[in-house]
Amino acid sequence: QVQLVESGGGLVQTGGSLRLSCVASGGPFSINVMGWYRQAPGKQREVVAVMSSGSTTNYSDSVKGRFTVSRDNAKNTVYLQMNALKPEDTAVYYCYARIRLLSNWRLYNYWGQGTQVTVSS
Repeated sequence: QVQLVESGGGLVQTGGSLRLSCVASGGPFSINVMGWYRQAPGKQREVVAVMSSGSTTNYSDSVKGRFTVSRDNAKNTVYLQMNALKPEDTAVYYCYARIRLLSNWRLYNYWGQGTQVTVSS
């Protein structure tokens, strides 16, 4: 059973930084895409930043220049370095992975349980 486990959320002041981590376990599998989404109260879940296995990245316009997504493929881990945080970044951040199970060669979408990020003004 594949699991994504996030860590690193918390409370930070405007202009501060946080680093989120997410580890995938329960293989054997191959990770195609891994990254982060977020959902603020009363809003739909939106993409924040994702990275392909080939290191191609895609960022939301609202976080470009402030957030950096990276992966450690050997550790099945994705990171999100968040700098210059703003109150509007407050949300539950979810780890996402598009994974191919080697048992049946099929692709599946997986989500972490979410970690709260709160930016105070």
